[in-house]
Amino acid sequence: MKPKSKILIIAGSDSSGGAGIQADIKTITSLGSFAMTAITAVTIQNTTGVKSIVSIDPKEISNQIEFTSKDIKPDAVKIGMLHSTKVIKSVIHSLDLIKVKKIILDPVMIAKGGAKLIDDKAIQLLKAKLIRKVSLITPNIPEAEILTKTKIKTKEDMIFAASILIELGAKNVFIKGGHLNSTVVQDIFVNKKEILIIKNRRITTNNTHGTGCTLSSAISTFYACGKTLKRSCELATKYVNNSIRSNLNYGKGHGPINHLSSIIIDKKYK
Repeated sequence: MKPKSKILIIAGSDSSGGAGIQADIKTITSLGSFAMTAITAVTIQNTTGVKSIVSIDPKEISNQIEFTSKDIKPDAVKIGMLHSTKVIKSVIHSLDLIKVKKIILDPVMIAKGGAKLIDDKAIQLLKAKLIRKVSLITPNIPEAEILTKTKIKTKEDMIFAASILIELGAKNVFIKGGHLNSTVVQDIFVNKKEILIIKNRRITTNNTHGTGCTLSSAISTFYACGKTLKRSCELATKYVNNSIRSNLNYGKGHGPINHLSSIIIDKKYK
C-alpha cells in the first residue's frame, strides 16, 4: 500500500519505544501514513520511569523542521514534548515558515511515572503563544489542570477547563478522561460551536504507556487524510482502545500499548 498522507512529528524520543517519537512513528505507519521527525529531546527511560533528559539545540530542532518540510511538505504536524521556552520559540518560528494548516498539539508535561517534562516558563509561553496557532490541543486531565489552574473531578469540570482553553485562543480542545476514577471513560471534544462526549468502558490494565502520544498521532493521521477533526478524535480513540486491549505486558512498570493493533499480517514466516 502507498501512504495516504505525510505527517511531521515534533517531539521527544523515548528509548523504551512505548511513547514519544517512537510511538508516533509506529502509530502513523500503522494507520497508513508517512512519518517524518524533528526530535526535541532524547529521554533515557523505560516502563518504570525517566532516568534523564538530553535536550536538542533549539536551532537544530528548527533545522530539522524546515529542511525536512522544504523537501517533503507535511499534510499535518503533530507536536509533543517541548521542554523549554527556547524550544517553543524555535518551533513557533519554524511553523510560521512552513505554513502547515493542520497542527495537533499534545501538551506533554508529566511522564507516566510522574517525572516533570517541561518547565514553568515554557508552560506560560505555550499558553500565551502556541495554543492559538494549532488546530487542536489534546491534554489529559493533569495537563488540563496545569494549563487552566483548575481542579478536574467531573465531566462538567472537564468542559469548564476546555472552555478556559478556548478563551486562551485554542480553536478545538480534546480532553482525555482516563485519569478520572470511573468505570466509563469520557473524553470530551469542545469548540465554540459544539461539545462531543466519547464514552468507552475502562480497560483494566497497567499497560498504558504512550497512550497520549499515540492518540494525538492517530488524530493527526486521520485529520491529514481528510476526516473532520471531530471524526478524527472518534477514530483515534477507537484505535487507542484497541491498542490498550491487546495488553502486551512488556516491562516491569507501565508497559506499552500495541501499535500494531490496526494491522493484520497474513504472511507466513518460515
